[in-house]
Amino acid sequence: MKAPSGLIAAFLITLATLAPAWAVDGKIALVAAENFYGNMAQQIGGDRVSVTSIMNNPDQDPHLFEVSPGIIRQIAAAQIVVYNGADYDPWMERLLAVTPKPGRAVIVAAELLNRKAGDNPHLWYDPSTMPAVAGALAAAFAAADPAHKDDYAARLKTVLASLESLSGKIAALRGKFAGLPVTASEPVFGYMADALKLAMRNERFQLAIMNDTEPSARDLAAFEQDLKTHQVRVLFYNKQAQNNIVRHLIDLARTSNIPVVGVTETAPPGLSYQDWMLMQLDETQRALAGPSS
Repeated sequence: MKAPSGLIAAFLITLATLAPAWAVDGKIALVAAENFYGNMAQQIGGDRVSVTSIMNNPDQDPHLFEVSPGIIRQIAAAQIVVYNGADYDPWMERLLAVTPKPGRAVIVAAELLNRKAGDNPHLWYDPSTMPAVAGALAAAFAAADPAHKDDYAARLKTVLASLESLSGKIAALRGKFAGLPVTASEPVFGYMADALKLAMRNERFQLAIMNDTEPSARDLAAFEQDLKTHQVRVLFYNKQAQNNIVRHLIDLARTSNIPVVGVTETAPPGLSYQDWMLMQLDETQRALAGPSS
């Protein structure tokens, strides 16, 4: 996800000719690195914000993302920027550094949660993330547009209530399935598995895949053994990033009649963050419940 330095340097010349663009058609201009943060911004900002989400294709491997001149232009013009942090989207930090704008608000999910590089960066699967991001967004909108601060506060209240409903679903599944052993190709779903109190196995293997390194033969063999001997109830995998080893394990799970649940790093088009999470939780519930479901 690196932004080529030559591209940035060349494009700065163009940026110098741009007039400040705090709003689009009178709306607050917000850029989100990931589309689920953009969706949260839209839910709170309503028709008073113009939201651009950079990473918005659930069929694309987010690790292969490349910065374009159009993206640099959008960030340069944004009044509010929100991104994940924890070294998940480091290109955002570089682009913000070379496109400074006085008064621009920057919201970093990792900073809100006191997470850092080296922690699991898939923060949107942590149930505590979106309430914190939603609150920060509402505050940023109110600061940028004080005349409508009550509208943003009202929408924030609605969003937090919907996130409480999501938490209720998590609590119900936790009460039914806590302690069941599961595994994953990489730790995308890790925070949600923790919230469900599932017993995650093969974590060294997952870190190797996430960091694009070769898992050890010992870790691969342990993973295979877990599938063959039904030591796990479900295999979670990242639909957007698979290599030959991961595809082999998915095939082995299916051959061994272990349910396989695909999760994503980008929300599908047309779904709110809440509906996206509920959809994946429903699939998880069916998989954990087994054939009798």
